[in-house]
Amino acid sequence: MELILKDGTKLAATDGITAIEAVKLISESLARNTLVIKVNGEYVSFGDKLSGECKIEAFTFADETGREAYRHTCSHILAQAVKNIFPTALFAIGPAIANGFYYDFEFKTPITQEDFPKIESEMSRIIKADLPIVRSYMTRKEAEAFLKKIKQPYKIELLGDIPEGEKISFYTQGDFADLCSGPHLNSTGKIKAFKLTSLTGAYWRGNEKNKMLTRIYGTAFDKKSNLEEYLVKLEEMKNRDHNKLGRELGIFMTDENVGQGLPLIMPKGARMIQILSRFVEDEEERRGYLLTKTPSMSKNNLFITSGHWDHYKDKMFYMGEEGVDEEILCLRPMTCPFQFTIYKNGLKSYRDLPIRYAETAQEFRKEASGEMHGLIRIRQFTLSDGHIICTRDQLEDEFHGAVDLIDYLTKCLGLDKDISYRFSRWNPNEADKYIGTKEEWEKTESAMKQILDDLKIDYTEAWGEAAFYGPKLDVQGTNVHGKEDTLFTVQIDFALAKRFDMVYVDENGDKVHPLIIHRSSIGCYERTLAMLIEKYAGAFPLWFAPVQARVMSLTDRTIDKAKEIVAEMKKAGLRVEIDTRSEKIGKKIREAQLEKIPYMLIIGDKEAEEGVVAVRYRTEGDLGKMKLSELIDRMTEEVKTLKLN
Repeated sequence: MELILKDGTKLAATDGITAIEAVKLISESLARNTLVIKVNGEYVSFGDKLSGECKIEAFTFADETGREAYRHTCSHILAQAVKNIFPTALFAIGPAIANGFYYDFEFKTPITQEDFPKIESEMSRIIKADLPIVRSYMTRKEAEAFLKKIKQPYKIELLGDIPEGEKISFYTQGDFADLCSGPHLNSTGKIKAFKLTSLTGAYWRGNEKNKMLTRIYGTAFDKKSNLEEYLVKLEEMKNRDHNKLGRELGIFMTDENVGQGLPLIMPKGARMIQILSRFVEDEEERRGYLLTKTPSMSKNNLFITSGHWDHYKDKMFYMGEEGVDEEILCLRPMTCPFQFTIYKNGLKSYRDLPIRYAETAQEFRKEASGEMHGLIRIRQFTLSDGHIICTRDQLEDEFHGAVDLIDYLTKCLGLDKDISYRFSRWNPNEADKYIGTKEEWEKTESAMKQILDDLKIDYTEAWGEAAFYGPKLDVQGTNVHGKEDTLFTVQIDFALAKRFDMVYVDENGDKVHPLIIHRSSIGCYERTLAMLIEKYAGAFPLWFAPVQARVMSLTDRTIDKAKEIVAEMKKAGLRVEIDTRSEKIGKKIREAQLEKIPYMLIIGDKEAEEGVVAVRYRTEGDLGKMKLSELIDRMTEEVKTLKLN
């Protein structure tokens, strides 16, 4: 028989050799570190015998596939440990995720993180036992009978999701068996280091109408030292988590009576969104955008025309019922139909194009309960929405301009090194999800690919992620937990101008449909704010810090002087607070530092007499005494130059 390696190299082997023996022929050290093996595109067990021509791949912890299998196996060990300690627990799903794994359970009696030590102890016992992990197959009837016998209703429901004709596999370790497609390691003893990290609630299938389950998170590494290093990093990530830090800093809060996905932006957070939106709107106007202000709701007619009613209705909030109510009103999920309606107010000439519309818009999307998180994914949000209506000849320059605006804003915010680009394309195998013909899609995607290549953007391609009306460039950011989200987009739309009968008169006097670029210059303000909280751990650069300085009186005698200083600084356009409490100055300074205030100004009798202020800077400590005018000049220069930390 013949082995074909990943690089195309061929090795002769004895017919009937096992998969792990075949890996040993490639490299003894590779075999020692191998976690999973794939032969001819399918995962195999170490002891499976090979024959004929075999394309073989071995994966270690250094490979993503190996890490996923390692952590997925750890999730099964967690489930087995839970079964041993809590025999009545019901099992849902337990996948590997970025840097770890989780498993969802239904417990008769709620558990807490105080139960983690005994669960971890049982997991360690299972690992030490080095139980073989064996894959087996069942017919649908056998699988259903088995799952009913062990009383696992969630697994029975998951069994129903497996398409007819697809193999139904189980992985067994000791007395524990789980419905799973794998792959997994060949024994529990391969796990070298793990830790349970947190516990949360999670609705079954992410639907708030379903039962709330208990989700246990964990992580696993190939070495104890790597695990310890990650746990230190994890603690730092927790301290940067905007969902925790944003609340502690008084940027936003939530309330169950208001509802999930509907954060209450507090004064500091509102101030930051105001600073950013003014900055963005000023920059958009400098770049030739026309600002609009359109309603947050409309009749559904507008969204029937746009195609959202057919393709996006499940994500929309609306009032009324088709066939019952005379009028159905929708909260808008995006601004495009409104700005297209403005465009149609009067016939346009080719000389009028391009027309660039921008709006800081309140928008609404019916996000599923399990998808919502802090400020990153919410049901009402503020979007820097915009649309460029142009001719085909203008498309490339206008696309470049939209990307350049995003580049400029991300650099100003210090996010430019934290983003990646994704070319989101349609899926021709699911053409019913989109509008337009195959030819239109291929032509538009080809044009967009050429533009992206000309811009020398390093991008990945994602099939099936396009908008229903055209391909898009998604600018992706990653939160502290490793989850990727779209921050900004630039989309080419070849379809909606026709649906809205948007035209312009060309050089020949003919009415022609324009092309449209949909773009969000800074994206959703709340999501961008979440990224900034995590990026700077709440210690924001001076220019968009909600409070730039706090003036602290040392004694009651200097309160009036402190108030004068605050008034002078506010007159210079700075955002200043005052602290006149009868507390020790050390406590006032500590509190200001915890609140990440950039500048702390201390006014005692001596400073008042000398006409100076004692200044502490968040990052540099004590700056000594300064004249107020000198400090104001320093701060306004920092703001003017958009200085980052």
